[in-house]
Formats: sequence, C-alpha cells, structure tokens
Amino acid sequence: MTTTAQQVQVMEEDRLRADLYNFLGLLLSAPPEQMLLEQTAGLSGDEGDLGTAINALAKLASLSKPNTVESEFNKLFIGMGRGELLPYASYYLTGFLNEKPLALLRRDMAARGLTRAQNVYEPEDNIASLMEMMGALIVGRFGEPAGLADQKAFFNKHIGPWASHFFSDLESAKNSVLYAAVGAVGRVFMEIETEGYRMSAEQSA
Repeated sequence: MTTTAQQVQVMEEDRLRADLYNFLGLLLSAPPEQMLLEQTAGLSGDEGDLGTAINALAKLASLSKPNTVESEFNKLFIGMGRGELLPYASYYLTGFLNEKPLALLRRDMAARGLTRAQNVYEPEDNIASLMEMMGALIVGRFGEPAGLADQKAFFNKHIGPWASHFFSDLESAKNSVLYAAVGAVGRVFMEIETEGYRMSAEQSA
C-alpha cells in the first residue's frame, strides 16, 4: 500500500499511466473473469490512437464470454507444451528462455527491493509481470515513486526493446480475438511511452 504522502507526489497523468500498465498486466496474467470483462466493456477513450484502441477493446469485451476468453488465452499463452506466443523478454531478445535479460531484470528487481510473489512460478521477465512492475514503480507501490529518470532506465532496459514487438505479435496472432484488441492497446501505449521518454531526454539535454 502507498502512503497518503506518496499518493500526493504522483501526478494524475502518471497515475493514469500506472493504471494502464496495471490493467494490461492483469489481462495478460490470466484470462479475465466476468467482472473484469464488464469493467473493460465500460471503458471509453478519446479519438486518438490509444482511445480508439481502448474503444475497440471495450466493444469486444462487451461481446465476450469468460469461457471463450479462457480458451483464447490458453491457446495464446499455454497450449500443448507451449502457446502460440512466448511472452518473455529473454525469448524476444535472445530466442531462448531464462537468458541474460532475465538475470539483468532480477538484479534490478533486487536493487529496488522487488521480489517474485511466492505463488507465482512464471519467470519474472514475462510481459504481465513487467507491466505490473512498471505500474508499481510509477506510483511507488514498493517505496517512493520512481522519478522520470528511473522510470526511463527501467523501461528502456526491460520493456522498450521488445514489448512493442510482442504486442504487435499478439495483435496479429491467429488465436487472438479479444487479445488482438489488447495487443493494439499495448502496442500504441508502448509507442506513446517510448516517445515520451525520448522527448524528456531531448528536453533535458
């Protein structure tokens, strides 16, 4: 839990960014149940690229049933032996699981006091965990909210190099229906984040 003082330090724009990271992490960690589908169906966005993607996701969520989405999730991420996609930084960056990107992430997690939950057996470099970690860093769920430089360093090292590629693959995966829309939201959001960090670097130069 964050303290009231920490909550005051986080600007509304950053809280909304953290909410979207957490929302993506939630959808990517397990198939959504009815309540989450209903919450997703209630979302609405503006006329920008991200808002358009969110509106498309909301529409699909309103038409989706938990059993169908669970089947879709399993085909995408679990499958017989493996799913259609392998949502891990190590795989996207090296072609293999449990490689150097995972070791580097674990080192950075330890430096920030982050540990894997005892009931979670997935490698920490899976996309759901990274989305949740980024959301946590922004709002200071495990301590002080991370400053822009620290957010940028974590994003550029562990998320930026591969997450857009993953979300694009999710968007076009043959088994994706609801998750095609999740992929579109993630892809556009990663593009916005990347551009935001690039612009902050130019402004501070």
